[in-house]
Amino acid sequence: MFSEEIENALNEQLNEEFFSWYTYLAMSSYFKTLNLDGFSRWMSKQAQREMMHAMKIYEFLHEREGGIMFRQINEPPPEWDSPLAAAELAYLHEQEASGRINRLVDLAMSDHAHATSTFLQWFVNEQVEEEARLRSIVKKLELIGEDRYGLFLIDRDMG
Repeated sequence: MFSEEIENALNEQLNEEFFSWYTYLAMSSYFKTLNLDGFSRWMSKQAQREMMHAMKIYEFLHEREGGIMFRQINEPPPEWDSPLAAAELAYLHEQEASGRINRLVDLAMSDHAHATSTFLQWFVNEQVEEEARLRSIVKKLELIGEDRYGLFLIDRDMG
């Protein structure tokens, strides 16, 4: 069982993971419209990872006899100004997710919810990887600037 505060916080994170899934799926579609199939495939895989994160939380809530509270998912933008703008937003989004996970860990520790704290460590480690991956992509896109050939090469590598 959870305290009500932890249960609510986990449900909030569950719904944030659904929003991440929705946003990354929209980014995949955006890249596909630009014929950047490598970026599109990569972002589609990112969307799948976000859904997997949501399902981990969903299952954990059920295992601990918590309730599930589905909330409305905000609409993501349909397009971005550039591939770099999309990557920067994804990077910012992952930084925000890291902050939410850290606050959840703090809450679990202050509430002496050891099982929850242990469960959340997987997400802490996952966020380190997610941020590093996106930071690398942003840096590469910044490096190439407006060079279409460079974009082609990155897209090929992303695929």
